[in-house]
Amino acid sequence: MRWIFSCFLVLLLAACAAPKYTVDDGRKVDEVLLGNIRSFGAGEQVLRPAIMRAAVLQDPACDTQWELPFSVASSEDWSVDDRVAWVRALGVDERLTVVAAAIDSPLKVGDRLQEIDGYQADNAEKMLLALVERRDAGKPFNVKLWGGKSLKVSPAKVCRGYARWAPPNSPQTQDYHWLLSVHPLEVVQVGLTEDEALWVVLWTQGVSEEGGARMKTYHYGTKVVGTLYNLFTIASGVKGAALAAEAAISAAQTAAAGVATEIIKRQLIEQATAAAAARMRGELLGAARKLTQQQVVGALQAAAANRGSLSGVAWVAATVFEHADVWAYGRMEQLKADPLAGFTLHQKLIERGLVSNSMAFDADRLNALNKFAQERGRGDDVLAVLQGIKPDELLTAVAEMPVASAQTGFSYEDPVQDVSATQPFARGLIDGMLNMPVASAASM
Repeated sequence: MRWIFSCFLVLLLAACAAPKYTVDDGRKVDEVLLGNIRSFGAGEQVLRPAIMRAAVLQDPACDTQWELPFSVASSEDWSVDDRVAWVRALGVDERLTVVAAAIDSPLKVGDRLQEIDGYQADNAEKMLLALVERRDAGKPFNVKLWGGKSLKVSPAKVCRGYARWAPPNSPQTQDYHWLLSVHPLEVVQVGLTEDEALWVVLWTQGVSEEGGARMKTYHYGTKVVGTLYNLFTIASGVKGAALAAEAAISAAQTAAAGVATEIIKRQLIEQATAAAAARMRGELLGAARKLTQQQVVGALQAAAANRGSLSGVAWVAATVFEHADVWAYGRMEQLKADPLAGFTLHQKLIERGLVSNSMAFDADRLNALNKFAQERGRGDDVLAVLQGIKPDELLTAVAEMPVASAQTGFSYEDPVQDVSATQPFARGLIDGMLNMPVASAASM
């Protein structure tokens, strides 16, 4: 009897000592955050296969990075209510949880990582660092899942320029850097096709390839520290990185107000008001509509204003957006994907009034890429995607509008803008995160 009691006591103590993970208890959560988490998950689930698809190129002309065939998130350090929202939206708790996976990934959506190449920690941030260090070593490694299953993971070599989505609590965040670009969640809201997701990946790599040298020059040779950890956590649900994104987007919104003319401001306000009204009525936000030429011109102006609002390293990146468009178009052809995916994504975005992102073209970009497509014999196809509205006519119409091209236009030959770095995120979210030191997993 004493032996049975002792065993019961040991089991009871073990149960008390075991970590408790968040479950969905049905409580009320922030519905906006819940929706953003779902959008984040949907974006990851279409983006991760596209990343692995792009890896097939093995382009010898580009600088390279390593990627994994899956992506993870964690709700660690979020508030109790927000952790419930993560569970409800994506099944993510405090542990590293797979939220997206390529078709041939050994890990599947919902898997939780317990060990990474023999390393285990109760802290999700330490596990994230261990995972990304193994990824960037470029060699196969083993992971152990909760439940005991062990799997081998092989990183894939890709062209430099990680594509990531904005954190769910800062859905408007956008930043462009030679190592990584963060795209706002509104891009996901149009329902990305496989080819459109591939366009996002290749375009991001194109920004790095076409503008990396200029961005590095602007960086003034500052030594990048904490790269592994900070790049990985920007869009992995870790609260610290998400809070940094909130600070950065606030600064970006202030800058945007200084760039847009009164006409653009009114257009953006009207779009925001209409979107809010649609939500209040319970209508489907972002329903597509056929646009008049005047409405398209307004959307192109708003896209140009968004581009002009970028600052820091992203401002330098914006000077090569046209070059990134052409870079992506050519690689889409090489991968036997639809090279017009950039046009279809652009059209879907402007039809829904979603122009605060780099996937919606301004007039200069649209006209330049259209000329490139015409040279490839796809001019009529582009015109069909754009509902018969000719890009060169749009360019002329935009030039006649009150918005001066000097305010929103860019040239590859523009001098590098000198912006003070007195604030942590003066040169953007990514640049700020890269320069935040962090200890190595080896010392944990």
